[in-house]
Amino acid sequence: MKAPHFYRLAALTAVAALPLALAAPASAATAITFDCQADAPVVGPQQVSLTQNADVTAPATVAPGGAFDVVIDPAPNTVPSDVGGNKVKNINTFALKFPVPANSTYVSADLAGGSGLGDTAPTISVADGVATLSFPGPIAGGSTFELPTVTAHLKAGDSGKIETKLSGTSYDDPGLTFKAVAGSIIGDVTAPTACFPNPSPVFTTTTIG
Repeated sequence: MKAPHFYRLAALTAVAALPLALAAPASAATAITFDCQADAPVVGPQQVSLTQNADVTAPATVAPGGAFDVVIDPAPNTVPSDVGGNKVKNINTFALKFPVPANSTYVSADLAGGSGLGDTAPTISVADGVATLSFPGPIAGGSTFELPTVTAHLKAGDSGKIETKLSGTSYDDPGLTFKAVAGSIIGDVTAPTACFPNPSPVFTTTTIG
């Protein structure tokens, strides 16, 4: 597989994975830029800059100790069936991370809807102050899918602001990971891909008071 072909595959598959990112306040759309690196066999690491719009609702204010929700509503996406003459077999093994915001406590999260994600439903787990949404897939090349709507239930602290951001500061500390599988003249090629938001903006701000 030629490097430019795989470069585009990594870009397209990463874009498909991003709508779950915590994003704009109060039902607005925000463009998120991700810096991704696909560890492609033979051709070596390939970098690409990605953007993806996302919709989110979050309250502007919350009482001290009060409960509030952040709701992420992703849009449908389609996996490319062919990139540069190479058949896209599938994209799989998604994990998207975001830190539990300062001045808040994670309570729980609900997932609703979603389609075309494979036989295993997505899940959210929390460890060491980081929430991870993941599912194994696979999502076949050329298919349309929709990630579930995520409602994160949080509890406010005593004072200050609660700002939501994605995890990830580098390829070695990614906020989003997945694998892309494509067919080529050398056989199926699997490329683990690591992404981080660059720049890493504040997506929602809720003031305690």
